[in-house]
Amino acid sequence: MNQVWITKTAAVTALADNLETLYSRLIAGQTAIKLVNRFPVFNYNAKIAACIEDLPSSGYQSMLHTLLDYLFADFGVVPADSFLITASTKSGIDNFERLCRNIPADSGDILPSYLPDIISRRLGLNSKGINICAACASSTIAAARGALLIASGKVETVLVCCLDLVTEFVLSGFSSLQALSPEPCRPFDSERNGLTLGEGAAAILLMNENYARKNRRTCMGRIMGWGVSNDAAHITAPAKDGAGLIQAVHRALKVANLDPEDVAAISAHGTGTRYNDMMELTAFNYLFGDRRFPIHSVKGAIGHTLGAAGGIEIALCLEMLSKQTLLPTAGFSSPETGTKGRVSSSSMAISGDCMLTTNSGFGGVNAAIVLGKGKHTFR
Repeated sequence: MNQVWITKTAAVTALADNLETLYSRLIAGQTAIKLVNRFPVFNYNAKIAACIEDLPSSGYQSMLHTLLDYLFADFGVVPADSFLITASTKSGIDNFERLCRNIPADSGDILPSYLPDIISRRLGLNSKGINICAACASSTIAAARGALLIASGKVETVLVCCLDLVTEFVLSGFSSLQALSPEPCRPFDSERNGLTLGEGAAAILLMNENYARKNRRTCMGRIMGWGVSNDAAHITAPAKDGAGLIQAVHRALKVANLDPEDVAAISAHGTGTRYNDMMELTAFNYLFGDRRFPIHSVKGAIGHTLGAAGGIEIALCLEMLSKQTLLPTAGFSSPETGTKGRVSSSSMAISGDCMLTTNSGFGGVNAAIVLGKGKHTFR
């Protein structure tokens, strides 16, 4: 199989509009979760989220267009022959709300299936590409799909672009499921009581070695392995025994030709809900035994960015591997069983070349990516 190199990343969240600043603020323990002022929240139990300030809609367009402006501001030229894979659960859902309130809005921004065409036209790509809409594992699956296409020789370069917004439609939906915490979420904390929503976007440019060499690209790391599964246990809850996630991680390690002890750290889904976090810990205990390796979640700082979560976390994993430092888990103070020595509210040193990042979503979907460090400039 061809090696899959990551040659460019970008991320925008409520904490920062670029990856470098995001990493430094996360290391400092900062959080972007605060009171929502974008829409009325008095009817909801949770009145907080991590919303990007000054993210307006323009004319009849969705806020997603401004978010894309921020994301690609300094990204540089994307090769026109890049195969595009987008990931989003709700795309321009803010325009659906506007239309429901009889406010003029572009209906062409609403469906996630429209997103590839929007981004393709913006970047001048030769083909429209596809969208992955697989709940909160969407962008992890998109990265896995892109890696498989390159590894199998079907394409030479892939752009993965993911995004999701915080709107009243989204918040009310999670509120009706009683999944939201009235306080900032506390991943892997014994007192956790729900997730906190966030919004953001990420872009990841993948290439095979020949294409990267031909274009003299600087590579930031590799996607070494990937795995996707569905436990089909419940419409919203994960399988308590972690069977689906275990299967996805097993597959990712097999593709990477690695053993569990080769994994230096884990960037977990870590939503702060009682069921998700315990499912992940159960799966990790099964896979890695009682080994005290570092685990973290970013969602206590930037919220749960839904379909964009995996892409943002992949970009952050490359930074963590490069700096050999695991980010702190914001909101973590009372360790859940099995987290002592693994999860911390402070940054932790890591030692190794590989990280595992996982995401899970409604409907029992699970995805895992093994990332390898190794910055290299092809000449």
